[in-house]
Amino acid sequence: MSDDEQPGLSRRAMLAGGVAGALGLAASRAQAQQAEGQPLLGNPRLPEPAGQRMRWAIVGLGTYAVGQIMPAFGDARLSRMTAFVSGNPDKARTLGKRYGVSRFYGYDDYDDMAKDDEIDCVFIALPVGLHAEYTIRALEAGKHVLCEKPMASTSAECEAMVEAARKADRRLGIGYRVHFEPTNREALRRIGGGELGPLRQIRAEHGFDANPDWPPHKWRLEQPLAGGGSMYDIGIYGLNTSLMMLDGDKPVSVSALYAYPREDPRFSEVEGGLDWRMTMASGLIVSGSSSYCYRPFASRQTYFGAQASITMPLATTYYDNTLILQDGGRRKIGAGTPASQFAGQLDGFGEAVREGRPHRTPGEMGLRDIRLIEAMYRSADEGGVEIAV
Repeated sequence: MSDDEQPGLSRRAMLAGGVAGALGLAASRAQAQQAEGQPLLGNPRLPEPAGQRMRWAIVGLGTYAVGQIMPAFGDARLSRMTAFVSGNPDKARTLGKRYGVSRFYGYDDYDDMAKDDEIDCVFIALPVGLHAEYTIRALEAGKHVLCEKPMASTSAECEAMVEAARKADRRLGIGYRVHFEPTNREALRRIGGGELGPLRQIRAEHGFDANPDWPPHKWRLEQPLAGGGSMYDIGIYGLNTSLMMLDGDKPVSVSALYAYPREDPRFSEVEGGLDWRMTMASGLIVSGSSSYCYRPFASRQTYFGAQASITMPLATTYYDNTLILQDGGRRKIGAGTPASQFAGQLDGFGEAVREGRPHRTPGEMGLRDIRLIEAMYRSADEGGVEIAV
């Protein structure tokens, strides 16, 4: 006998009854529950409509601009790209198709931006030796400028940039992205809140192994484009980030020694490493090293306090910063996504422009740092003597 021929309810009948029951249950649920729209609750941080965002031109379409700055606009709430400036029209237009940008300038018609009402702010992502010229020209064209660090090749160039911003009544900021990075902001909060007690010393170590055959490294080894050596490029992170944590305390002197193999052909134009020391008005010592000879990559900050310390084995990277608090125990503390620093600096600058308030990393900060590095080089040239600043 088959299953369908068994006495009582057949399997087919049972299945039919099950389907009917399921349909009936679905119908009753549909009558009892309906999907309904809900009001917008709380105060979410929504992006502004595109037409109300600050409009940016990106000047220089190298690896940093393409790999970090452009993608950051996807996370920005207050900023959007409207123009690209490049000496390579094909690359500019290819990127324009990807990002919906249709306004293009070359370096020959750069000053025509003055007539472009679709540009509010300019991000300078050129090699350091070009920062001063293109920043000043953008300011004179009536645009606000966020210039990538280091600010310029010399303090005299930095002073000219600050003066150009003053004359044009435009805002000038420097791309110190770490000031907008969540892990460093958390370190600042804890240090400022007294969790470490009085700070006793800060140590900063930053460097990588420069590859002269790789274009993003090659120009860094050429003085006219780089402005300076490892201290300009990578050591400045340790200098600037340390000073960020010392609100109100000011440097009074610096000293430094060159620390790299002098016979290395990579360093015929720029220094390949520097060990430096900075004395603060409070008596606190900040010391560090920068190098184009470190392997693996180093990005380390340590803050020693009387009651506790903070170690950041990765302190100023794009994606992987970490904070370890040692206060009798050892705790790794999370603070947010490091990559948010790129959108944060764009929106932070645009918001300062719009609201007419001071920017977190102004041109004067960039000038301060270049003056300090110049003093370090003078010290190293004289065998490590202490230089008053």
